[in-house]
Amino acid sequence: MGRQVQVAGREIEVVWRGRRVRAFVPELLAGRNLDLTPTTLRKVARAEAEVAVAAARMPEQYAPLARLLLRAEGTASSYLEGITADLADVVLAGAASGAEQSPAGWIAANLAAVTDAVAAADTPLTAELLCTWHATLLAGSPLGPRHVGQIRSEQGWIGGASPLDAALVTPPPDRLDALLEDLVTYANRDDVDPVAQAAVVHAQFEVIHPFGDGNGRIGRVLISWLLARRMALVTPPPVSLRLAADRDGYLSGLTLFRLGGHDRWIGWFADAVSGAGAAQEALVREVEALHRVWHSQLSRSRQGRGVRRDALAWRVLDLLPSHLALSSALVSTRLDASARAATGALAELDSAGILIRHARPGPTGRPGRRAIVYVCPSLLEATGSVRSAAGGKR
Repeated sequence: MGRQVQVAGREIEVVWRGRRVRAFVPELLAGRNLDLTPTTLRKVARAEAEVAVAAARMPEQYAPLARLLLRAEGTASSYLEGITADLADVVLAGAASGAEQSPAGWIAANLAAVTDAVAAADTPLTAELLCTWHATLLAGSPLGPRHVGQIRSEQGWIGGASPLDAALVTPPPDRLDALLEDLVTYANRDDVDPVAQAAVVHAQFEVIHPFGDGNGRIGRVLISWLLARRMALVTPPPVSLRLAADRDGYLSGLTLFRLGGHDRWIGWFADAVSGAGAAQEALVREVEALHRVWHSQLSRSRQGRGVRRDALAWRVLDLLPSHLALSSALVSTRLDASARAATGALAELDSAGILIRHARPGPTGRPGRRAIVYVCPSLLEATGSVRSAAGGKR
């Protein structure tokens, strides 16, 4: 991203397990010059316009698409941390009750944290709110209670096995309160361009690294919260989708911000936001096309004779894509149908090739006690585009 410039912070000596190491303490945002060049200002304005256009093109029945966009965001954010799982397993983990200690469960928890943050877009940011999102994110983590939903009380670092060989030793615990107060104050401002503000808040949070684990994912949750808050969005575009598409550029940009190159980082980030707005529009078009395909498939079902227009299966289609995992109990409740009719409608959609049947262990985990759910493979493919965007497999 260009040459290094004046470092926006300073190193201090700390002691870690009897050894001296140098920790980096970033400059407070309140005292940092964050002016932008005309070129970057144009990129920021273009990104804001892209997001606004994408939001305006969301259909009136936006809730199902909003859920899909948040799922794409949560999946991509987890991918950046090396957490991957079969998308059907992620959907099923999200539909299950209780936290699941598996990659699928961790990705589902990431989705839950993003969802909570967007729902809190009207709420000013606080350190306590960050801790709430962190507790949701790490609900299925093997970390102990003192690390979940709590600001760290120990020395942190990024990369390496310890601060002795780390790529960056993050601020010591006694500096975190002041740094977080400064970050929260800046994040709650309404006199800064929202795209530039999201870039700065995210990068500064990553340098502060206030939690023992999950900082990258919470930092990207912050992006969603801030864009939703400042731009009055029902759901923000899946920015992590674009960050995952150029992971090296993303990590280089975060380093550049710490080294004083905020202008180039914000310009790069603005381009990523523009791409996310375009991805949102593409998903809207794809889901509209899928609805037409599903209706065609159901019309040709039953050996080409089609399903009666008053059949429950047609109404079940309306539950997609807001529910990527469907069970007879959910269909029965949402559509006020009998359990037998709901089971038959799901089987009809399975026969038509719209849904596929999955069996998961029941609450007891005993053999033979398996819950039957149905997922839509074409929707999974649409929301799983992060794999191809980020160079991974589907």
